[in-house]
Amino acid sequence: MITRKVYNVMMSRDKSHGTRGCLRHSSFSMTVLMLVLTLAGCKPEPVQIEQLSIDRVKLMPDQPSPYKMLDWKEKALNYDQYVFNRNLKGEFLPFLWLDSTKRNFNQTTFGLFTVVGDVRQGAKGNKEFHEALNAMGAIMGAGLVGIDKTNQDGMNYVKMIQNYFNRENGWNIMMNNTHPSVALMGGGYGRDWWYDVVPNMLFYAICDLYPGVPRADSLQRIIADQFYKADSALNGNYDYSYFDYSKMQGFVNQIPKQQDAAAGHAFVLLSAYEKFGDEKYLEGARSAMDAFASQKESRFYELMMPFGALVGAKLNADHGTHYDIQKFLNWTFDGCKAADGRTGWGVIAERWGDYDMYGLQGSITDGGGYAFLMNSFDLAWPLVPMVKYDSRYAVTIGKWMLNVSNAARFFYPYEMDDQHQWLPEKKEITRNVIAYEGIRKADDYGKPALKGITPVSLGDGPKWVKGQPEESMYSLYSSSQVGIFGSIIKKTNVEKILQLDCNVTDFYGKNEFPTYLYYNPYDEDKEVSFTGNEGSFDLYDALTQTVLKEGAVSGDMFTIPAKGARLIVVLPQGSKIEKQKNQVSTGGKVIIWLPDSTKH
Repeated sequence: MITRKVYNVMMSRDKSHGTRGCLRHSSFSMTVLMLVLTLAGCKPEPVQIEQLSIDRVKLMPDQPSPYKMLDWKEKALNYDQYVFNRNLKGEFLPFLWLDSTKRNFNQTTFGLFTVVGDVRQGAKGNKEFHEALNAMGAIMGAGLVGIDKTNQDGMNYVKMIQNYFNRENGWNIMMNNTHPSVALMGGGYGRDWWYDVVPNMLFYAICDLYPGVPRADSLQRIIADQFYKADSALNGNYDYSYFDYSKMQGFVNQIPKQQDAAAGHAFVLLSAYEKFGDEKYLEGARSAMDAFASQKESRFYELMMPFGALVGAKLNADHGTHYDIQKFLNWTFDGCKAADGRTGWGVIAERWGDYDMYGLQGSITDGGGYAFLMNSFDLAWPLVPMVKYDSRYAVTIGKWMLNVSNAARFFYPYEMDDQHQWLPEKKEITRNVIAYEGIRKADDYGKPALKGITPVSLGDGPKWVKGQPEESMYSLYSSSQVGIFGSIIKKTNVEKILQLDCNVTDFYGKNEFPTYLYYNPYDEDKEVSFTGNEGSFDLYDALTQTVLKEGAVSGDMFTIPAKGARLIVVLPQGSKIEKQKNQVSTGGKVIIWLPDSTKH
């Protein structure tokens, strides 16, 4: 492209010679002009990766209100400090107890109360009834924000969770309880498929965060082999409510069919391939993804559906597949519409009363809407790292994360005003780190003071069993994975512009260079300060494939266009950038993968 400066120089030179000079030098000027245009043509035009949208995210505001962004890392650190304090005394305290049953392995393990005061558990209930989803969620969340759970107050909590590996029933995978005898008190066993798949996803994540724990590698191998055998037995048909990993047979019961278990299988198998390099696990991951992709409609049941988008994007980027990521994201956000499925399970895209509830995950239809904190945390786990592998969704995921992380604070009793929560008078026990399980568009307990109030922060704990205290609305089970937000989200110098870490929950990913997603919700460009790395480095924007700043240091500014995004990759200073096939790299290491539309 000819610059204004060059054009002006040429024109002024012609004018200085008058009419005859203009004629005499016109050929010279045209020659220079053609040369400039030719040279300009040799310079690569700036690339802008096409951005794709998600319909329900388009319904969300650019700037949610009322707005307040929590320090989610501080929340995660304080949660761990409170919940794992075995010296606390008082009603419902401590929240943790030791289980010396030594089920599955000859070691003591631990339990966390599912909800505050859960009468089914601990010394007053069944000491062996504790849930992997809660304990593993807490271990993963702590590890994500840098807490060493292998040596905390003399306890190796990471090794202790191995007791959830069920050997006695022959399933040989991680399950939600340590033994089938306690399954009817809240586990999955032969009942609810996601309870049997997700603990293995959590275990794989934990093993990446805490490598080298004795016996962990061998358990990961056994789990991967079981999932590989299960996928082979299913042979593309995941139309079951649960799967018996001992009999290698699927079953249907009163629980809706959970076809998104295929995405859970694919996640574990791809993680196993990335860890061990065994090609059969890659084959299994692709087989499970083929089954997942072949479904005719969304079968989003609890939280496995969005992992199909992450695994599909990684396989597309690294292994040449062509999974339809747009379809998987629509299935997630629009939710399940199948009459025989968990109808209405998706992502909230509404304002309830004076509160934006956009982005939270749960039921779109139950009582007008019922959002859950754990599910909202878990949705960020796969979708933020997915942007590295399919950067066409940078803007829409950035916008969604701004909304969901703003709305998520209303689960916490000190963040929601007393008039919009069920139990404000007892909130002191939560220390504002234990949240309500959910937020309903309208109270369904029939509390007179809440009639006509919307929304209402509450929980289902009191409904589960006779004798549950009101405090069981406060849910550890829901709060334990706060470290997902705590590790991903960081505030910047500009309110409502967040720095989102795309590597931290990309377990077993290559993660060669620090990579951050920024979304600008404003109608004008914004200058944002980059923080997070020491020394000097180059700031590379993957969306335009340009170096924004060479020799940058922490605190340097860069511009984010209005209603746009930056996908910033931090490179060693002076990196030589190369584009090959579907990726941009430096020194043989991938900087970013290119979606199909930008490969050429």
